[in-house]
Amino acid sequence: MKRVITLQDISCVGKCSLTAAIPVLSCLGIETSVIPTALLSTHTAFDSFFSVDLSEEIDSISEEFHKNNISFDAIYTGYLGSYEQINEISGFIDSFRSKGCIVVIDPAMADDGELYAGLPKDFVAHMRPFTSKADVIIPNLTEACLLLGIEYKEPSLFAKEEIRQMLYHLADMGPEGVVITGIHFGEKEMGAVSYDKKQDVLSEARSIRHQGRFLGTGDIFSSVVTGCLLEGQTLSGATEHAVHFVNRCIEETEKAPDKRWYGVNFESCLGELTGYI
Repeated sequence: MKRVITLQDISCVGKCSLTAAIPVLSCLGIETSVIPTALLSTHTAFDSFFSVDLSEEIDSISEEFHKNNISFDAIYTGYLGSYEQINEISGFIDSFRSKGCIVVIDPAMADDGELYAGLPKDFVAHMRPFTSKADVIIPNLTEACLLLGIEYKEPSLFAKEEIRQMLYHLADMGPEGVVITGIHFGEKEMGAVSYDKKQDVLSEARSIRHQGRFLGTGDIFSSVVTGCLLEGQTLSGATEHAVHFVNRCIEETEKAPDKRWYGVNFESCLGELTGYI
């Protein structure tokens, strides 16, 4: 059984980050280890929340892993809330990366053309060299623009060739694989595009375009991609599965009588993941 370690925050209430990553990866047949980078009462979209930064604990946890000869088949990072966390996890990657270990970085820092609240404006300058350590990066369209230093515009205004060039330029920054999410394909479809530099393969994955905002779907998407890659699937195949699963989660949420604004009903779809492996 393959083992992944994922480093990101955990919310006591809120269907995102580790709360989503652990069940998704586990259902894909991956042993899932974690280092929580922060503990939050709720995720940051709530009006108020309590949080504890755990950055200073990463080195101590890493030391114990080394003492116990623990290794990983993949290292997967999500939302990081400070320069310190980027630096600590960059060191973790250097320390635990071994032959065959896949590094997947979701540069979760922005959406809808804006950095997440609480992140400093120069955060992107620290994220760029960090993503160069990855084998695969999974930015949304806003994050891709920020990493490349280009102007963000409404997703429907991006031409197909523009997206293609973004994939190429992001791959030139270091990663062998790039997936950009939040791509619009006309008025009725959206999804993701991927580029496997090693195989020189570009691909699109599409689903129905739903109206509204669905929190936590980026974390679910990246977790599916990571798990599928560890199971030996191609980047295009992993992306296809991730788009399909996120769509199913949104469908389940939309029909639920007790729909909750702070996350999607991925729990009722978890059984479907066994069909992806």
